[in-house]
Formats: sequence, structure tokens, C-alpha cells
Amino acid sequence: MKILFLVQGLDVAASRYRVLQYMTYLRDNGVEATVQRFPKGFFAKLKVFKSVDQYDILFIQRKRFSVFWLKLIRKNARKIVYDFDDSVMHRNSKYINHTSKTRVKMFKNMVNASDHVIAGNGFLQENTTSYTRNVTIIPSPIDISFYPQKRYPEKNDDVTLGWIGAHGSIHYLKKMKPIFGTLGKRNEKLRLKIVCDTFFDCENIVVEKKQWTEKDEVADIQSFDIGLMPLMDDPWSHGKCGLKILQCLAVGVPVVCSPAGINREIVEDGVHGFWANTKDEWIEKLEILINDNELREKMGMAGRERVIEHYSLKANAPRMLKIFQELIQNGTDN
Repeated sequence: MKILFLVQGLDVAASRYRVLQYMTYLRDNGVEATVQRFPKGFFAKLKVFKSVDQYDILFIQRKRFSVFWLKLIRKNARKIVYDFDDSVMHRNSKYINHTSKTRVKMFKNMVNASDHVIAGNGFLQENTTSYTRNVTIIPSPIDISFYPQKRYPEKNDDVTLGWIGAHGSIHYLKKMKPIFGTLGKRNEKLRLKIVCDTFFDCENIVVEKKQWTEKDEVADIQSFDIGLMPLMDDPWSHGKCGLKILQCLAVGVPVVCSPAGINREIVEDGVHGFWANTKDEWIEKLEILINDNELREKMGMAGRERVIEHYSLKANAPRMLKIFQELIQNGTDN
């Protein structure tokens, strides 16, 4: 079985977690896998899309193509799998109006041209089923072998609230500045750690600004005592696949998150962390964990077990392979 994976970039988080980390498993199970960035420029695209007939399956990660390129791809590709982990049919949370007819049309065309669609969560699946019945939910999995369990000290007076992510999402965290200011005033040993490539300051609390690197990623997450994932309750946010939460829980760090989208699916309130909506709820739930080291450890360990069972690479890689095998063995209708 030969598969060409077209991805956003080798260092892009979505590519690493939704494609690249599957490579060893797929190759060990007889898949001849080739990974390539999306071609840029007319002639580069023409060359790649005319050659996709050399593969049994063309796997397209997230990108939507114009009708011209989509017709060429469909003409030459034997089978197409489309994978997405964001609300690509909507505008992001920075826009007041999330509806985009152009985005919807391009998404619809992409889905209709595909033989199978892999959606990152239930909300994304629901947005796909009106165009095709051939859609499977596969989360952005965690290779637990790269996420050793955090070591909890018997006593920990210094508490770190942690957030990791791309600059495009930091606006969710920035809206919480008043919350961090209030918490910092009440607890002088509290700090906020931001792992990103852009940062901000807060009153009354020390902000540790750590440039993201793949090499330090897991160690940075292990340095958190409480993980944060605020979201807005809008169509774009509902498409998020909860990678920040999964990374924290994978090492045994509990989280406080907005109960929006997949956050509600991953985190059971009061078991793996807490849900928080309002400013008062965020302060209340964070203070519970700030003041209880044993509860942080208990929730973190429960979260790690949840990731291993439902969101690990080991649990999801066989599901990915099965989709490919069934496409080739049995075929499918759009």
C-alpha cells in the first residue's frame, strides 16, 4: 500500500500530531508512506497532482483547493482521504461574524471530492455529515512514550499556571489577564508560564515567557502545575481538538478549561480538572487546585489514564490503518 501524505509543514503541530507521528506504525504495518509539504506555485502543484496516480491513497491534511486543482487531483488520485482538525468552514474567533460562504463552499467541494474524511472531533464530524456519510472521528493523539509522568513533590508552595500554544490562539489567554492579576494578588508564589512565540505581561503575577521549541516541549508542560485552556463559545472554538489539554493530562497535569467544544469531551468536571466559564468560576476553580497539591496529583493521574485509554497514539493508530485498508480492499462511495 502506497500513500502520499500532503501536509502543512514538518514543524507544524497539526502535521506532527495528525500525520508524522503515525509514520513508524504505518511503515511497520506494510504502508509505503511518503510525506511532502503542499507544493507552492503553479508548476510545482501541476507536477505533484499529475503524479498522485502512483499512490493507492492521497492523504490531504486540512487544506482546501480551488475547483481547478481539485478536479485535477480527483482525476488522477485513486483514493482521497481528507483530514481536518479545525473549523475550516468558519472564520476564526477574532471575527464577529463567523460565517463565510466561500469557506463553506471550498470545504463542501473538498469533502465531496474525498473518498473518506477524518474529523478531529464530534463537532467537525457533524459539520461534515451533510456532505458525506464516510467520516470518522480520530482525535489528535498523544504518543505517551514521549510524555513521561510528572513527578509531584510532597510539598509545593510555588504553583505554576501553564499555557502552551501558537500565537494565533494566545488571544484566548490574554482575555484572562484580570483573572491572573486577582490570583497573583492573593498568592505571591503563583506564576504564569506561557510557552509560545509571543507573550504579554500581567499585573501582580510573574509571567515566565518561554519560547516554544520541540526539544523542550514536554519538559515545559511537565513544569506546569495546572494547565489552562480557555476558549470562546463559538463555531471556530468548537472545532478545536484539545491538544493543549491532552498534552497536559498526558504528563499528569490537571487542567482548568472552558466547557466548550471538545474540552467537555476530554475533561470530566471534577475528575481530570475543572470547567470554568465566568471570571468568578475561573478564580474559584483555579484556587481550589492552587491550594491542594494532593488534588492536583490525583486529577492529573486520572487525566493521564484517560489519555492512554482514549487519546493515545497506541489507541488510535490501528483505527487510521483500518480506514486505509478498507478503502483499498472494499472501496467506498462518496
